Amino acid sequence: MNYPLLYEVKLFIKKNNFQFLVDVLLFSVIIYFFHWLWWNGGLKSFLKDSAFFSETESFLAHQVFLSASRIVEHIIHYSIRTADNTLFFTNNGYVAVEGACSGLKQFYQWTVLMILFPGPWKKKLWYIPLGIIIIHLFNILRIVILSVVTVHLPQHWDFIHSWILRPFFYVVIFALWVVWVEWIRPEGNRNDRQQEAAADINKGD
Repeated sequence: MNYPLLYEVKLFIKKNNFQFLVDVLLFSVIIYFFHWLWWNGGLKSFLKDSAFFSETESFLAHQVFLSASRIVEHIIHYSIRTADNTLFFTNNGYVAVEGACSGLKQFYQWTVLMILFPGPWKKKLWYIPLGIIIIHLFNILRIVILSVVTVHLPQHWDFIHSWILRPFFYVVIFALWVVWVEWIRPEGNRNDRQQEAAADINKGD
C-alpha cells in the first residue's frame, strides 16, 4: 500500500537534510516519554514492589557512595565521616546517596533509547553497556562535586544539585547518543540515505 503523504514527508526531509533534526526530535520524545512513565506513569511505583528492583537500586547507590567517598577522602583529602551511604563533613554538612541517586533511572532511559533507536545490534550489544559505565562514572563525579559544594558553597547546594548536575545527566546521555548517530553506526547508513535522497530527487524531477 502506498502512502503519498508519507513519501512526500520523507522526500522533504531528505531534500533539506533534516534527518538529524528528526533524529533529535525522536531522541527527545523517547527520553521524555520514558521519564514520564517512570515518575508519572507508575512504573517506579510498580517496580518498588519487586525485591529485585529494590536490591538493585540499593546496590548501585552503595557502589556510587563507596567510590565517591574514597575520592573525597583519599584524593581530595577532605575529613569525612561515613554512615548509611552518607558523607558527613566537618562543617555539619552532608551528602546522602539514596536510591534515587543510584543512576538506575538513567540506565533504564539510556537502554530503552538505544533499543528503540535504529542501528546494528552487534554494535548496540557493546555500546549500551559502555554507555551505562559512562553514566555511572558521571554519577560518581556528581556526588564528588556535590561534596565540594557542601564544603565550599553550601548556600548554593540545592541549586547546583537540582538545576545543574541533575539535568546534566541528560547532557551525558545526549552526547552518548550523538556519538552513536554520527560515528558508531556504520557510515553505510548515512551514505545509503544520501543515495536514496538523490534517487528520489531525480524521480521527482
